[in-house]
Amino acid sequence: MNDDRQAMIDKARRHRNRKVFRSHVPVMKGPDPDRIQPRKRYAQLVFLKNVIKSPNIEVGDYTYYDDIRGDKPLEFEKNVIHSMQEKLVIGKFCSIGAETVFIMSGGNHRLDNVSTYPFGLMGSGWEIVSYEPELRGDIVVGNDVWIGFRATILGGVTVGDGAVIGAGAVVTADVPPYAVVVGNPARVVRRRFDDETVDMLIRIKWWDWSPEKITQNVGILASPSVERLSRFL
Repeated sequence: MNDDRQAMIDKARRHRNRKVFRSHVPVMKGPDPDRIQPRKRYAQLVFLKNVIKSPNIEVGDYTYYDDIRGDKPLEFEKNVIHSMQEKLVIGKFCSIGAETVFIMSGGNHRLDNVSTYPFGLMGSGWEIVSYEPELRGDIVVGNDVWIGFRATILGGVTVGDGAVIGAGAVVTADVPPYAVVVGNPARVVRRRFDDETVDMLIRIKWWDWSPEKITQNVGILASPSVERLSRFL
């Protein structure tokens, strides 16, 4: 009886010390940023970089355009007007609402001329005067920016990381990081976090983490517990 009991104990020990190999357990790292639609059931939502063809538009990973009407999300480039001479640069993890418009300054008429009319574009003798738009520079949108429905962003504007642009806002000037702007012209109504926290977030740059690291910490990123990110400094 003692021998049988000892045999059972030895067997249990061998089982406990046995190495278990899980070669087929997948490593979770979030959606594929190179897919057009991260979820097939939401056809109106697209990862924007994968539908852009214009060399004047640059978009980072995971930034999406949500055409909630379900019309033509693949035709986002029609929302970028007068982009022949300047660039639209959008960072990572931005959320862009339907009918958002980016008006590059290539369409700006001269305000210092007697007339703002673009005579030189019309030809038939008027081409003797050149048409030179008042260029203001690229539009640059940072990372983790939320742009609401039917917002308009004008040429030369820089939108800081973490900013929020309210629905219908007309953005004519730079937006500070983690500021919330609304109205026409858009004005800052509040900051999402205090200056110390904003500085921490900009230094951490979580949007540059690997997909695996983001997946491991998505519970923090999707919570109000911003102080838990301080350990990544």
